[in-house]
Amino acid sequence: MRRIAVLDIGKTNAKVLVVDLTTRVEEVLARTPNAVVRDGLYPHHDMEALWAFVLSGLKLAAARGVDAVSITTHGAACVLVDGQGDLALPMLDYEHDGPDSVAAGYEAVRPGFEATGSPRLPLGLNVGAQLFWLERAFPAEFARARHVLMLAQYWAFRLSGVAASEATSLGCHTDLWNPWQGRFSSLVSRLGWEGLFPTIRKAADVLGPVLPSVAEATGLPVGTPVLCGIHDSNASLVPHLAEAPCGVLSTGTWMIVMALGGRAVELDAARDVLVNVNALGQPVPTARFMGGREMEEIMGGRIVEPSPGDLLGVLEGRVMAMPSLHPDTGPFPGKRFGWLGGEPEGGARMAAASFYAALMGAECLDLAGAEGPVIVEGAFGGNMAFLRMLATATGRVVRGSGQGAGTGLGAALLAGPLGVKAAPAVEVRPEVDPMWTGYVGAWREAVARH
Repeated sequence: MRRIAVLDIGKTNAKVLVVDLTTRVEEVLARTPNAVVRDGLYPHHDMEALWAFVLSGLKLAAARGVDAVSITTHGAACVLVDGQGDLALPMLDYEHDGPDSVAAGYEAVRPGFEATGSPRLPLGLNVGAQLFWLERAFPAEFARARHVLMLAQYWAFRLSGVAASEATSLGCHTDLWNPWQGRFSSLVSRLGWEGLFPTIRKAADVLGPVLPSVAEATGLPVGTPVLCGIHDSNASLVPHLAEAPCGVLSTGTWMIVMALGGRAVELDAARDVLVNVNALGQPVPTARFMGGREMEEIMGGRIVEPSPGDLLGVLEGRVMAMPSLHPDTGPFPGKRFGWLGGEPEGGARMAAASFYAALMGAECLDLAGAEGPVIVEGAFGGNMAFLRMLATATGRVVRGSGQGAGTGLGAALLAGPLGVKAAPAVEVRPEVDPMWTGYVGAWREAVARH
């Protein structure tokens, strides 16, 4: 197989792209906001609008010629479908606070961190909490559910008609999976949900050909295989599975920091550390924070390129952002965002925000026990201010992806041999200038006092 169509359904945006496995070039064909609908039973994603987008995007892909369809999606997302394949309930937006209303009951039944690698997270960030709330708030609708499908496997189901479960999606802080034993956690049997989850398949498994109706709507050849699909952060790991030990930052709305083959550390669930599962079924220590969301909020959506003068001014003035805008997540829970050294504007603000994100990323790498080079995929992969500060803060070589999100390539590589090393677009070494190293030390001291 050479050309793979990829559905990349992120929390903020949805894309359809084509990846050429021989050149590793990703071509984005279509993009749309993944908007949250605020009416109805609760805030939810518009699956039919997304389905129309998927079909139109695959029609563009079919015109270019593709050999298979793969899927990658954000985590903390599941879909309940009935016996006819329709939605039994709308797909909950994980930022809705409904699950918090039954938090005490859920705490009483969820397994501990030592059994699942899942910290207790707010809102619907634990899929188990989503299901627990939905079953109690909407019992009649929940009872109609034939399957609980993780989001990537829902889209595979829409394309192929085959229902499946998959470990990378089940293993991303859901409370539903035991990553060390490679099976469902005790929560699933305790709440009688075993029959709702279809057979476990590997991310790279072909579930079947596209349905005839999909072939007709898109122009994809009859028989085009549909892969089971993968959680987006773990898609970013696929090109680097042969490079362990290394740290991988998958950056988008979230910055997901994963340690492949790192040192053994005691994982601190209170600091947003968890265990993911990679495409080979292996547990992966992980730390995270809302890096992309915080960058967007700091910059008010106005992303600019800082000049050398901007970088110098921020370094010399020790202008620093303190964590964090989303204090319920990330490595410094409870700490509130603020500025030291004055509030910058324009390019200086972008420099300070990039440094802040890099220093938070370095903290996450340490918490996950990462060793070896650091690979940055996604939105931050071409941000040189970020890459330079990350290299300085970690004392390691940092490789940036440049263009491309990493998730699309990783999802496409499921159709090819796993474990083929990726070539970095940008390689950055630690700065030795005392202005840079001094900034790192000063930021860490300030956070400790903050």
